[in-house]
Amino acid sequence: MRLSFVKCHGSGNDFPLIDARGLSLTDAEWSAAARALADRAGPVGGDGLLALFAPAPGLLQMRMWNPDGSEAETCLNGLRCVARAGFEALGLEAAPVRLKTSSAEVALDPPLAPGVVTVRETVGPASLDAHWVMGAERLIEAPVPPLASDRLFTAVAMPNPHLIAFVDQVDEAELVALGTLCEAAPAWLPGRANVSFVEQRGGDLFVRTFERGVGLTNSCGSAMAAASFAACLTGRLAYEAPLSVFNAGGLVRALVGADGTVTLSGNATFEWAGSAEVDLAAGRAGDLVIERHFTDEIAAWSALVDGLAR
Repeated sequence: MRLSFVKCHGSGNDFPLIDARGLSLTDAEWSAAARALADRAGPVGGDGLLALFAPAPGLLQMRMWNPDGSEAETCLNGLRCVARAGFEALGLEAAPVRLKTSSAEVALDPPLAPGVVTVRETVGPASLDAHWVMGAERLIEAPVPPLASDRLFTAVAMPNPHLIAFVDQVDEAELVALGTLCEAAPAWLPGRANVSFVEQRGGDLFVRTFERGVGLTNSCGSAMAAASFAACLTGRLAYEAPLSVFNAGGLVRALVGADGTVTLSGNATFEWAGSAEVDLAAGRAGDLVIERHFTDEIAAWSALVDGLAR
């Protein structure tokens, strides 16, 4: 079948996004579509597949599948892109969003930089129930013995599972090694987890993430939210104090509430729109047709990122 989509990104986390309001696919078919369209070796590629639904007036719904076809509880960089698509399709500026196991509030926000469409999202409260890792009640700045690492981790669900370690400097090789161990779904971590190394930079953070079902990624929105919450929880930063969270793909603004809710404000950039023929049985995509490039948006985001590098 031919599927139309927008290629978009939030803070460098890139996705094909489908307006699914008129589509009727089974869960297995959505999984196959994700494997086809998010495949980096295919014609599109991405950190996952996003789908927009509108189950009731004024209500949006997002579903997100990883490149391996597994469905994620949430994706906050993707949520901003889905929110923007929903706003434009339905003439909204704010809305609640139904996620797989939770909900969020989204709204248009002042731009991060000229020409950068920006969306604010509020999620949570974050959960410290760590039953998903070693059956623990809580895990706050503690070792995870099966990882055979000296790092101290904090387990946070946003609602997808995150293991957060604060480091003096990110070692990507070490992060990939630990992330790969978690990706194997060992008996002590059957649901896998996102693993992040976080550098504190004054009142701001830099986050690098090995994302469940994706691998090392330029950015992971829920990891940035989880890291911001963990920084406040452990006394590194203050609740209710604005901060910037940087990553390999750019940045977001963040605010952690004393109640554990986290607000992120970041870009929702459209790069191009097109369609592809998707073989759902084989999980492969082909015959890509690009119909429009969002040249001004690409340039605006590039200017912002180039400014960060100076």
